[in-house]
Amino acid sequence: MDSLLLSIVTFAPALSAVILLIFARGEDEAAALVAKRFALFATGATFLISLLILAQFNPADPGFQMVEEAEWLLGLQYKMGVDGISILFVMLTTFMMPLVIAASWGVKTRVKEYMIAFLLLETLMLGVFMALDLVLFYLFFEAGLIPMFLIIGIWGGSDRVYASFKFFLYTFLGSVLMLIAMIAMFAQAGTTDIPTLMIHEFDFADMNVLGIHVVGGMQTLMFLAFFASFAVKMPMWPVHTWLPDAHVQAPTAGSVVLAAILLKMGGYGFLRFSLPMFPVGSEVMTNFVFVLSAIAIVYTSLVALVQEDMKKLIAYSSVAHMGYVTMGIFAANQQGIDGAIFQMLSHGFISGALFLCVGVIYDRMHTREIDAYGGLVNRMPAYAAIFMLFTMANVGLPGTSGFVGEFLTLVGIFKVNTWVALFATSGVILSAAYALWLYRRVVMGDLIKESLRSITDMSFRERVVFAPLVVMTILLGVYPALVLDLIGPSVEALVSNYQTALLDAGRGTQIAASH
Repeated sequence: MDSLLLSIVTFAPALSAVILLIFARGEDEAAALVAKRFALFATGATFLISLLILAQFNPADPGFQMVEEAEWLLGLQYKMGVDGISILFVMLTTFMMPLVIAASWGVKTRVKEYMIAFLLLETLMLGVFMALDLVLFYLFFEAGLIPMFLIIGIWGGSDRVYASFKFFLYTFLGSVLMLIAMIAMFAQAGTTDIPTLMIHEFDFADMNVLGIHVVGGMQTLMFLAFFASFAVKMPMWPVHTWLPDAHVQAPTAGSVVLAAILLKMGGYGFLRFSLPMFPVGSEVMTNFVFVLSAIAIVYTSLVALVQEDMKKLIAYSSVAHMGYVTMGIFAANQQGIDGAIFQMLSHGFISGALFLCVGVIYDRMHTREIDAYGGLVNRMPAYAAIFMLFTMANVGLPGTSGFVGEFLTLVGIFKVNTWVALFATSGVILSAAYALWLYRRVVMGDLIKESLRSITDMSFRERVVFAPLVVMTILLGVYPALVLDLIGPSVEALVSNYQTALLDAGRGTQIAASH
């Protein structure tokens, strides 16, 4: 049982999807209810089994644990494992999926197919975080596009087909370059095994490509190829334009998965591939990443301020928050990377909850226009309280998980570049501006719109969905050691290996000065 635990957790949702496909019959309300209950049971069971991974995980060991290996297709390896960096993303995925299914209770059309899409998506997302083979990682990473493409394209809003194709093409084109880099890595190292590649020294001698002098040589080129894929996935400015469209058109549950889990694959990719495999390339491109991240934080926060659609505002806020993550990762020190991972987890809970907040009133009024609301506190006091908590967490109020992640990343960045830290800190002020502005217009004031006079407060089911998110947001804000103790040794090993590789390459002088 132990040796197959990762595979069981990964493929349990997909197996459940197959069972649902074969045995669920009919399109009536009773059949829809069966599909919903079965999907909720399957995702809940997956979460409970994944707790065994957490129970067996040894935080003191920075390496990969519970590794499963088998011969696979054409001599390739099927290899799965978790370390301190990946285990929390696995837990985030299994934790969020039952809430996503519970939030989808209002779906009326093609319910069985809807649940199957989400179950398959869970398997593919878990595979990304556990794969220890390049080919396996790429297959999971790319296949995850398909269920999300269908979720937006079939169950989305009026402009869903445009949004789903834009999402697919952006993320797919970025990944084509990553595939080319993977082939080059295999040609150089002779293996697709990720732990082996992490200690393989790729060529970093300067070279000329089409008359352009490339500092860091092959490492920089490979870094850029992977960067193209992960930057779109995060998404980083300026390749973020697919995200607001995808969020606005996706059903509520689709937006929650997109914000809470799918965006984290980009950050995870930087931590798993860019820093350990291409340290020289990463160091060469650090200032470039800092500039893009600083622009993202300030620019998308300003764009969020002028949005009239609630989902678009929260989507732009996600891009700004991911700017802190990329900055923290490429600060390449303990605080920066700790903060980036913490920020990704925290953002998973908070942004997921904010999209659920939009979903609650959208289900009642069928509009996301900010101007359509106002004074909801008079009719929906419980909703107003929960929306307030997650608004404050999004701003980074001390005592919530949002504060810890932002504070740690800013400390990490400040150690490396004070100007970049100054720019990033301005984003905290801007995030308070757009988040509180949204809350004031939707929730506060007098209830003057006739259409809102009969609106009802949150149902028992909706409160149950929010409860775990409230608990995690406050718990991690008050007791961040829950996360930091788990990730600490793995992050320390990553930072140490990164700095050693740079010193060996003769590029460690500026690093030593900044740490």
